[in-house]
Amino acid sequence: MELDLIDVHFDLKAITPREIEEAMEDPFAIRFLPDSDRPDSETRFYALGRTVADRHLFLCFWTDGKTARVVAAREASEGEQRFYERKYAEFK
Repeated sequence: MELDLIDVHFDLKAITPREIEEAMEDPFAIRFLPDSDRPDSETRFYALGRTVADRHLFLCFWTDGKTARVVAAREASEGEQRFYERKYAEFK
């Protein structure tokens, strides 16, 4: 899937495009059900993923199946990291 990072509203120096790709391609990433009750009728997806450097990220994006447009990306909170680690431990 191709990433669309044009005109993003977050700092691409704090979270690099490569880290976003790694978190989205994380085989153990947790993807949440889409948010469908939006006034702009755009369906957004949410995910928790980990980079190769063991950095946990929270992502908000929409996709048409070919392209993923990242709307927001940030460090995962401590609670989100614990949730990811619990789910990851279930796969081991």
